[in-house]
Amino acid sequence: MGVSTVQEIRAAIARGEWRKPTSGLASGFTQANVVILPKKYAFDFLLFCTRNDRPCPVIDVCESGITAPPLAGPDADIRTQIPRYRIYRNGVLEQETEHIRDHFTDNMVTFLLGCSFTFEQDLLDNGIPVRHIELDRNVPMYVTNRECCPAGIFSGPMVVSMRPIPETLVGKARAITAKYRKAHGAPVHIGDPAALGIRDLQSVDFGDPPEIRQGEIPVFWACGVTPQMALKRAKPELVITHAPGYMFITDIRDKDLAES
Repeated sequence: MGVSTVQEIRAAIARGEWRKPTSGLASGFTQANVVILPKKYAFDFLLFCTRNDRPCPVIDVCESGITAPPLAGPDADIRTQIPRYRIYRNGVLEQETEHIRDHFTDNMVTFLLGCSFTFEQDLLDNGIPVRHIELDRNVPMYVTNRECCPAGIFSGPMVVSMRPIPETLVGKARAITAKYRKAHGAPVHIGDPAALGIRDLQSVDFGDPPEIRQGEIPVFWACGVTPQMALKRAKPELVITHAPGYMFITDIRDKDLAES
């Protein structure tokens, strides 16, 4: 994009100059999953996140009608600075769109949840390959057979992201990512995808199919797309989310998130 600061990147996204997944973008800064829903459902959703903090780690919440996340982006506009949004009505995906000015109201509460894209630069800095960045693809994501702990109207299966890691580096990857509890932390599963109910790694639920090379093991992390499964099951009249892999880039530095 030819820009360097987080503010410049968000402004470029708002202008339509970046419409790709955000993995590898804004190195050193935390990325976030986004859920925007009517205020009357906000407590139930917060409780769902609290009970399932591995896939749904809360890093910021906006009060109803507020468009600038107070901790994660006080000069941002959540309505325009995500590359792609999803609009759900009554649990059904209605459309994907590049802004939500026409959908956001003063009654909407915004949640920002941690994202595993946050720890990817740390993996790279420690010599651990991140394949989807190498190939300029979206991370592969899968719906699992693991049910989250229900809360209020919300329940649903955990979603995971997968990165193939050389077998000799799996322990190192686990230790590095464990520091990032607010970005899903350590892997939830290593090895056989069938243990998560995943029959075929090439048949992704979100993102792009992976390329797994000789000597590599599939490693799975909890994923912030999990709330979208719960929202589809609960069927609120309107929910807005990011499209999987198209995140909000925050002002929070990765190292600060790791230390928290």
